[in-house]
Amino acid sequence: MYLNLVKIFVPTTFAFFFGLLFTPIATHFFYKYKMWKRYSRNVVTTASDFSKIHNEEDELKTPRVGGVIIWISVLTTALVFYLVSVLFSFENVFEINFLSRGQTLIPIFTLLLGSLIGLWDDFIQIYGTGKFARDDKSWRMWKVFLIIVISLLIGIWFYYKLGMAFLHVPFLGDVYFGVLIIPFFIVVSLATFSGGVIDGIDGLSGGVLASIFAAYSAIAYANNQMDLSAFSAVVTGATLAFLWFNIPPARFYMGETGIMGLTITLATLAFLTDSVFILPVVALPLVLTSLSVILQMASKKFRNGKRLFRLAPLHHHFEAIGWPSYKVTMRFWVFSIVFAIIGVILAIISR
Repeated sequence: MYLNLVKIFVPTTFAFFFGLLFTPIATHFFYKYKMWKRYSRNVVTTASDFSKIHNEEDELKTPRVGGVIIWISVLTTALVFYLVSVLFSFENVFEINFLSRGQTLIPIFTLLLGSLIGLWDDFIQIYGTGKFARDDKSWRMWKVFLIIVISLLIGIWFYYKLGMAFLHVPFLGDVYFGVLIIPFFIVVSLATFSGGVIDGIDGLSGGVLASIFAAYSAIAYANNQMDLSAFSAVVTGATLAFLWFNIPPARFYMGETGIMGLTITLATLAFLTDSVFILPVVALPLVLTSLSVILQMASKKFRNGKRLFRLAPLHHHFEAIGWPSYKVTMRFWVFSIVFAIIGVILAIISR
């Protein structure tokens, strides 16, 4: 048990402090090469409430690729502890290596691939011109297509390589999905990615995602998946390092390179820990944020343009009714921590 805790907390601590040290270097390049959006969100929205709460100058002068700090910190941590385990044959040192084919190969691959595609998207919006640079509907459909392709590959790996055919339903037991596990994983990946719209206020996405990944570290630990638990904890540590500089006033935003990589990785962790039906509880802030956008769109379409919320996503609604942005952020953090704990408890007692 002692070695398991060391395996989790030592790499997590390393990821956090590496992120803190790496951030000033990264920030220098972010500002040197002006890595902020070319077009403000005011260009693509006509809601007067949004223009009242949105600071266009900040958006067009704040880098949007801060998620780079998270995934580079995670990958560096994984590589460092792997090399240490190779160079030193001491048993205790070997135990802190969390790279393994059965548990962490797929989530690391997912994080890297999703983050690189997200970085490509960020660069289009930073240096590009035309409708893609404005993140128009056609470009969003291309992003959905790419997520489907990534998810398809991972789902195939789950079914054909890992033999994953059953999923645990809380309090009911294991349910056979068979090959349907592949399209189901695609649906879950798209759903978690849709929750990425939570990246809209300084500090909001970082705090919420850190809570969620910490919960999955605890769930993996309860499942005796120590490598997966360590990986999830390392992501938490790296995200907290990002959050250190993202709290108001943010030095940078997470961007698609953070959101895309982290949300698809989250879906992967839910399947690997066999707790996918607990995911909506653990990640309830993401669910509600995504749902608020869907309901707003449906309301406008079927109620002659009438809005259900003052603004969507949900966090902007609270800003529009008068909550300061820092209050919205901190209340979302509290809400996220509470449901992360509830999700962990449900995952443990429903077995």
